[in-house]
Amino acid sequence: MKRLKILIVDDEPITRLDLKEMLEENGYEVVGEGKNGNEAIEKARTLQPDLIIMDVKMPEMNGVKAASVIRGFSDCAVLLLTAYSYRELIEDAKKASINAYLVKPVKERELLPAIEIAFSQREQLQTLNEKVKKMEQKMEDRKKIEKAKGILMKEWNCSEEQAYRQMRQKSMSNQMSLIKLAEQIIERS
Repeated sequence: MKRLKILIVDDEPITRLDLKEMLEENGYEVVGEGKNGNEAIEKARTLQPDLIIMDVKMPEMNGVKAASVIRGFSDCAVLLLTAYSYRELIEDAKKASINAYLVKPVKERELLPAIEIAFSQREQLQTLNEKVKKMEQKMEDRKKIEKAKGILMKEWNCSEEQAYRQMRQKSMSNQMSLIKLAEQIIERS
């Protein structure tokens, strides 16, 4: 199993130290620490962690705002820590696509499952995003094939089935993918 790279961001040095010890004792790699939202953003860019454990209330920029910015360039999981459990804060965290939320003081028996769940959600989201990209590519390819068929139907005054059959035959005889052939037909028209 891959060793998770974790960034800890909290304005309290003792909290960062406690978290780092808990994490390293349990086999996680702490790749960096920060004390505010701006440092979280900067370190997330440079260190590319798998997970950020971040306090909500910090100077300069809070954890929810920092997480929103980080979501713009990273798909790392984010676990928020706070001494507060206000409903409004929970709603803000959901809008920022936070993966997990723990109320301080953090106990190891709560932290470790939250990390695993947050990371699992991250992996599921990555898998889903990859599937969406593949489906989008298939749709684009299909559109090109349909366009090429339309061009051949006009040029040869033939049916859709005949145009497609001709494309398939040419694709196989030239050992070329159907999409490459479609792109050539579109390009020359």
